[in-house]
Amino acid sequence: MTKNSTAVAEPHAALVSISDGIAAVEVAPAVGGAVASYRWLYDGAVLDWLRPAAPAAIGGRDASAMACFPLVPYSNRIRGGRFEFAGRSIELPSVPDDPHHEHGHGWRRPWTIVRHDANAITLRYRHAADSWPWSYEAEQAISLADGRLCVTLAVRNLSDAPMPVGFGLHPYFPSTPWTHVQAPVSGMWETDAEVLPTRHVLPPAGADPSIGVDVPEVDFDTVFTGWKRHARIAWPEQGRQLDIEAEAPLDFLVLYTPPGEPFFCAEPVSNITDAFNRGDDGDISTGRIVLAPGQAQSATVRFTPSLVV
Repeated sequence: MTKNSTAVAEPHAALVSISDGIAAVEVAPAVGGAVASYRWLYDGAVLDWLRPAAPAAIGGRDASAMACFPLVPYSNRIRGGRFEFAGRSIELPSVPDDPHHEHGHGWRRPWTIVRHDANAITLRYRHAADSWPWSYEAEQAISLADGRLCVTLAVRNLSDAPMPVGFGLHPYFPSTPWTHVQAPVSGMWETDAEVLPTRHVLPPAGADPSIGVDVPEVDFDTVFTGWKRHARIAWPEQGRQLDIEAEAPLDFLVLYTPPGEPFFCAEPVSNITDAFNRGDDGDISTGRIVLAPGQAQSATVRFTPSLVV
């Protein structure tokens, strides 16, 4: 992460673009620092590798309808928005349609542009301590090279006390009748009616991402464990595929495949759902990270598209 940088643009700019001549990415700093689109212009056609945001999503600042948004300072849900840490009781704001304060702060707040080049952009979000009693800084470095998208997400603890943290990315991909996902994993968390973890189990024999699944045939809102930090998405009827490669500590993969929707999610993340309320149990890690004052943690996710002849 960079320090003492001067912002070069207002955080409420609608869309900013980067391109490497093969791919183009639009970013919406005001909409949770989200990516609005990632596409190739190939042989006169537009190939969207992420689900593109509609103008209404951008105008309405709806990060959940964007192409990809950052997850900081944790991924997924915290039961009731409450947890205990280092003798402190933390209670995050909750409302009926968000009782578990899902995905933290980053996707809810505007980000500031720190740097903007032709093929790269860096965004920053600074959080002042509030109901989350730690100040912290998050940065996204988004770049294109040879049509490949790289996103480096970093979080730094700016407070004077240790801070629990998790992070990751929440990308949305187009779903077609033949979309296929393969990702080596070793386990998964079963969940209750509120999509909170209850029991660690083996992936089901008929729907194991390690073997590969057809997206329309599964109904996942699931954290997979033992992920080898690589996944491949294929659209065989379109002759194209996308490889996702993540760095540690993004050791978990969330697959969200809502039935009947034209999209699905494959999210590289560092923590399981409700990690702050669940201690590591033997060999089963929750992925909770604790940052000392001034300490930072970062990881890069690479999206590499290709056409299949």
